[in-house]
Amino acid sequence: MLLRGDAVKVVGGSASVPLAKGIARELSLGYVDVAFERHPGGFPDSEQYVRLLGSVAGDQVVLVQTTHPDPMIVEFLLLADAIRDAGARRITAVVPYFGYGRQDKRFLDGEAISAKTIAKHIAVDCDELLTMAIPADPEILKIFPLPTREVSGMPAIGRYLKSAKVDILLAPDEGALRLAKEASAVAGVPFDFLVKERIDSYTVKIEPKALAVKGKSVGIVDDVISTGGTIATAAKELKAQGARRVIAACVHGLFVGNAEANLKACDDVIATDTIQSRHTKVSVAPEFAAAIRTLG
Repeated sequence: MLLRGDAVKVVGGSASVPLAKGIARELSLGYVDVAFERHPGGFPDSEQYVRLLGSVAGDQVVLVQTTHPDPMIVEFLLLADAIRDAGARRITAVVPYFGYGRQDKRFLDGEAISAKTIAKHIAVDCDELLTMAIPADPEILKIFPLPTREVSGMPAIGRYLKSAKVDILLAPDEGALRLAKEASAVAGVPFDFLVKERIDSYTVKIEPKALAVKGKSVGIVDDVISTGGTIATAAKELKAQGARRVIAACVHGLFVGNAEANLKACDDVIATDTIQSRHTKVSVAPEFAAAIRTLG
C-alpha cells in the first residue's frame, strides 16, 4: 500500500485546497502549502505561478487538483513538475473532477480525444491517477498512459441523503441508475429512475412516469449538474406528482449558465467538494483516502 513506511505528503492545487487538506487529515499525513502568486494579483497577463513552501525530497506526494476551469490544468502541470524537480520519489495524482473528460472517442476526423490528451500530460510527472465520476465512458481509463482508477462519490452522497431523511432516490435518466442504486444502498431507501429525452444541449423532456412520491422527500442523484436543466425538469415532474420535498444531489457541481435559476425548482441542492461552490456540503475526502490506502 502507499503508506508503507516512506514519508508521504499531500499538496493541494488552488482549486482543491479544502479537499486536499481533508485527505491529509483522513490519512494523518503532512500537508505542504503552496504559494500561488509571486506578487498581489499574480502576473499581469494572468499566467499561473506555483511555489512549494515545504520539502518533498524523497517523499511520496499526493497531488490533489481539479482540472477545471482551464487555468487549473496549467496549474496542475506546474505543480507536478515542481514536485518532481524537488525530488519526490512518487506522485499520486488525485483529480477529483477531470476537466476535458467528456470526449472519449474521435467522432469526426481531426478531433482530439480530450480525455486521453489530458491524461498524457498528467502521465509526464505522475505515477498513477485517481479520479471521480469521469464524464466520459469509464472504459477510457483503460487506455490512459498511467495506472488510473475511478473512485465513487456515491457513498458520500448516500450518507448526506440518509441524514437528510429522504424517502426515495431517483436517477434523472436510466444512465444514472447505477448511481442512484449505489447511493440508495448507503441511504437505506428505495430507488427508481425517470425517462429522459434530450432535445439539444440545453433542453430535455421528461416522459411521464407514475412514481410513488406523493407526500415524500425525494433525492435526485446525478454525477454532474451543469446548467441544471435536467434536474429542474425532473423536480417539476416530481412536484406535479405530489412530492413534498425535492433535493438535488451531485458529485460535480459545475452550475453554469442559468443553473441557479433552474435549480430554484428544488428545495435544496448539494454537491461534493470535487468542485468548490456555494452548494458544496459533502466531502469526498474519505472516499479518496480509502482509495489511496489501497495503492500498491
